[in-house]
Formats: sequence, structure tokens, C-alpha cells
Amino acid sequence: MRSTKDRIRHTIGFEVIGLLIVAPVGSWVFGFALHQIGILAVVASLIAAGWNYLYNVLFDKAMLRFTGQLRKPVAVRVLHAILFELGLLMVFLPMVAWYLDMSLFDAFIMDIALAAFYVVYAFVYNWAYDTVFPVANAGQGGKTGKAGKAVVKSAC
Repeated sequence: MRSTKDRIRHTIGFEVIGLLIVAPVGSWVFGFALHQIGILAVVASLIAAGWNYLYNVLFDKAMLRFTGQLRKPVAVRVLHAILFELGLLMVFLPMVAWYLDMSLFDAFIMDIALAAFYVVYAFVYNWAYDTVFPVANAGQGGKTGKAGKAVVKSAC
């Protein structure tokens, strides 16, 4: 399992990079002022950050329970990203419609576009993060080196 410090680093990096992409591109694509999309993106990011932490803890615990390890093959990474975004969609739809004074249908279209971006972004970001900051398999207490001894890598 990842440490709390590692999960916080993961979440902050994910949200900051996402905001730097979404605010200007969303403003341009959807035709709203940068400050409107920026404020919406920051509020959404704060909600998503809390959900990100909780969701990843629960997902990792479920993986350990059902598979006995934390390695995520491509299919699991796709499922991970889609389930995460579906949870956010349920929260964000009414908020986006209200804040941007649009119909729920228009908010849904905007949310689907943003969710599609974030599904791809989450997949790439999490894969890259796991590559840069690998987690030791909980069953081994660390990665095993050539001599069969546990090699413990700090996740932070």
C-alpha cells in the first residue's frame, strides 16, 4: 500500500497538471471566460482531490483482497479510470449546470467531454506515477533483488 504522504503527492500532482491543461483548453473549447472555467475547475479539483484519495485507498484495498497484489494490468487501469470518472460525473453534473447557467443536457455534454479527457489523463498519469514511484508488493514486504533479499524502496 502507498503511504499517506505518497498519496498526497500523487493527488496534488494530478490536480495541478490537470488544472494547467483544463482551464485554458476548456475556456477555448466551450467558449466561456477563462475565469469561469478556472473557478469551476478549481472547485471540481478540490472535490476530485478528496475523491481521488478515498477512491484510490478503497481500490487498492479491493485489489489486495481480490487479487492479493497491487500490480495493475492495462484492463484494470482502464476500469480504475472509468469508475473514478463515473463517480465524479454524478457530483459535477448539477454543479456545472448551475454555475454556468446551462441545461442539464448541455452540462452533461460538457461533463462527458471533460470526463473523456480525464479518463485518458488519469490512465496516463497513474501509469507514469506508478513507473516513477513504484509500490512494493505488500505480500513481499518489498521488491526482491537478485539474491532473493527484499529490496525496500521508499514511496516518497
